[in-house]
Amino acid sequence: MVSVPHGGELVQLDVVDPLNDAFNGYDKSLMLPVSKETEATVLNIASGVLSPLTGFMGEEDCKTVLDSMRLSDDTPWSIPVLLHVASSFTPQVRDEIVLTDEGGSPLANLLIDERFKIDRKEYAEKVYGTSDPAHPGVARIFSSPDSVLAGRIRRFAARPGDPFSDVTLAPRETRVLFGEKSWRTIVAFQTRNPPHLSHEYVQKTALAFADGLFINPVLGKKKVGDFRDEVIVAAYKALIRNYYPQNCCVLSVLHYEMQYAGPREAIMHAIMRKNFGCTHIAIGRDHAGVGSYYRPYAAQEIFKEFPDLGITPLFFREFFYCRKCAGMANEKTCPHGEDDHLTISGTRLRELLDGGESPPKEVMRPEVASVIMSDPDPFVR
Repeated sequence: MVSVPHGGELVQLDVVDPLNDAFNGYDKSLMLPVSKETEATVLNIASGVLSPLTGFMGEEDCKTVLDSMRLSDDTPWSIPVLLHVASSFTPQVRDEIVLTDEGGSPLANLLIDERFKIDRKEYAEKVYGTSDPAHPGVARIFSSPDSVLAGRIRRFAARPGDPFSDVTLAPRETRVLFGEKSWRTIVAFQTRNPPHLSHEYVQKTALAFADGLFINPVLGKKKVGDFRDEVIVAAYKALIRNYYPQNCCVLSVLHYEMQYAGPREAIMHAIMRKNFGCTHIAIGRDHAGVGSYYRPYAAQEIFKEFPDLGITPLFFREFFYCRKCAGMANEKTCPHGEDDHLTISGTRLRELLDGGESPPKEVMRPEVASVIMSDPDPFVR
């Protein structure tokens, strides 16, 4: 049976036509343009990905999440969901504002409950474990206003023209789909890269005991050197088409800005996939990490603090190809030394692909590599 939504109920907000009267007649001083990343957060609140949230967090929830990784009602939650605003934007509590995209089109109505300020250094140290501005998450919070609006999203405008609509499913849709497939155990796989053979091995190992696999690539803001969204989706389509039995997995993207918050973000990834209906989530080495800010398996260790999370983590060691084993292995299954192991760093892999050279088949499926190399510019520059 699919998992119970986080907090007990799946949030589904009313969707209206963008030209509906619901968004007309507002004073321009009550219209707030937001970034594409905040737009994705609004979408995830409205569709239930961030259940049980119905809007942006207030001060009490923000404090308890920072201090104890729980909402004020004791529901597990590890990263605050906040709406940062410039101090020059001055609506009052109980005002209803319109959030717009960067082009001025309406996204949602937000009824303001409160306004407060955060200590950005405290936020960084508690969420990311560091205040080093070289950390991309820290840089993001330091560049955001310390003024925050909290409130409930009342109505959400339909967003036309999504180029990934063929691989975009809301939680209410995945729950119906999993039920139609009679899947009782569903493993989620979080990714922000095209699949290596080690990723495939993790997925198929999990699939060996589960009914279904939910591959959920993250699309959105990227760092320089990351693979572009279109390339990630095309690469996964190629892998599934060529190497997976029919009806064993579902591919659906998640519009979401990676926080690179390591352990805390691993908990958020689990919560979001729980809302899609998944019963399990694969957690590998350095999940949601960046650089050397977190211990290699810190994102696995943190799950000990959440026995009531409602989704079961599956922990995996790092996989590699072993020449003597003649297959994929990890430190728990392979007795051979590093000289027998074939591993390629992410940096080296990108260099090969960027230079038009296909990685060894023991590292990446040739069909996947071909999709990447056929793109004229597969990387964020």
